[in-house]
Amino acid sequence: MGLAIAPALADDDDHEYRRGPVTNLPLPRYVSLKATKANVRRGPSLTHRIDWIFKRRNMPLVVTAEHGHWRRVQDIDGAGGWVHYSLLSGSRTVIVTADMLPLNMRAEPDTAMVAQLELGVVAQLQKCGEDWCRIAAGGYKGWVRKHNIWGVGEDEIRD
Repeated sequence: MGLAIAPALADDDDHEYRRGPVTNLPLPRYVSLKATKANVRRGPSLTHRIDWIFKRRNMPLVVTAEHGHWRRVQDIDGAGGWVHYSLLSGSRTVIVTADMLPLNMRAEPDTAMVAQLELGVVAQLQKCGEDWCRIAAGGYKGWVRKHNIWGVGEDEIRD
């Protein structure tokens, strides 16, 4: 399901990361869609054909390339193209990939459940440890196993 992503924020000597030629930020990296509607183009300019339109505000995306004011992005299904940078946000979100996912009070399997999240719910990403991430959705906050969400790197740690 989707693209395997290296941890976007690691700077240790064990890994080598590409940097975007425009922003000098790591590639690939996760972002979110800040617009309610975004044209996805075949190439990095207004003259390129619109292949489709993203219509889900806050949807997590992964930036795979940069060119001027344009970013090549992909969604959870690998669909993508070029989007103007002004339609993207560094605010991190994730998509729930398991139906009726338990949202736990703590980052432990046998703790009280705060809520259950349906497949496809978009949540704000707050923190991530090795195996668990703290997210917020629908007025609820809690912890989920990292492998049940898309929009965070497998080895990514967020404080």
